[in-house]
Amino acid sequence: MKRLIAFTLSVCMISMLAACSSEVAESLSDSENSTVSITDSQTKAESEAEGTDIDTPEEGEDETTDSDSISSGSNILVAYFSCTSTTEQIAQWVISETGADSYEIVPEDPYTEEDLAYYTGGRADQEQEDSSARPAISSSVEDIEQYDVIFLGYPIWHGQAPRIISTFLESYDLSDVTIIPFCTSHSSGIGSSAENLHNLCSNTVTWTEGQRFSGDATESDVVEWLESLELPESEVRTVGEFDFETKTVLLNSGYEMPIMGLGTYSLTDEECAVSIATLLETGGRLIDTAYMYGNEAAVGQAIRDSDVPREEIFVITKLYPSQFDNAAEAIDEALEKMGLDLH
Repeated sequence: MKRLIAFTLSVCMISMLAACSSEVAESLSDSENSTVSITDSQTKAESEAEGTDIDTPEEGEDETTDSDSISSGSNILVAYFSCTSTTEQIAQWVISETGADSYEIVPEDPYTEEDLAYYTGGRADQEQEDSSARPAISSSVEDIEQYDVIFLGYPIWHGQAPRIISTFLESYDLSDVTIIPFCTSHSSGIGSSAENLHNLCSNTVTWTEGQRFSGDATESDVVEWLESLELPESEVRTVGEFDFETKTVLLNSGYEMPIMGLGTYSLTDEECAVSIATLLETGGRLIDTAYMYGNEAAVGQAIRDSDVPREEIFVITKLYPSQFDNAAEAIDEALEKMGLDLH
């Protein structure tokens, strides 16, 4: 009898586990399908929002998204503006060959086909006729001071670079940077576009001779051009790599964190003030606190009382598990306690 009951219970448990596995599989399948559907619709919407490069014979779909540059620690940046895949393709070949970081110049107000129609009095015609026009850019380059070389790519509109390139150049301090321009066009050369852009920069900017690529340019054309340039070797740092000369470690976020620091666990307000002052005086720039330490306010006060610029100090605080459900609110509370700005 006991064997019969045990056998019956085993069969029931196996049936229940099989049913649960089936439901989980169906749930995962539905979730994957939903994700693909969302991604496809977003890509389509982004592609439809793009315009077309003037002076480029073929239209393509640009599936890149509007985002800041993602830093790998390279000292070379490829910044480009493209309404089709033509200029973007040249830029991607440059990136692949040099190991450079990438930044797409995306207009805050995207261009439509109507905007770009030649000699219709449309938006692009009006901007190119107005040398003071400066179309807004939707994002910015983080830590642009790390770059020694910037490749600048753009299509040719009415013989010149689109005015949004002027916006880009005037948005940053590019002192001592080498700029290497390249353009894409159906027939026009780079002409005076590079010279006119150069005039927007300070005298400390080194401006090299530009290169024009047609719509049917190949990767080998780009490689041949790059080989003719005398580029400095790209200084790429590995995430987690310690640089004992600069006393920093590269995080996977792209930020460099000081490696000499102070943990403030169990320090009272007065101890915090003295310890942090001593740390900063001796060259330390990393300070660690937490909600549960109860001294975030004291840490912030000590930093504000120091003569060290805020942007030089790397501050870490930590949330307690009970705060995870309202993390954004907890972060705002920590910043308010410390009285510090984000840097």
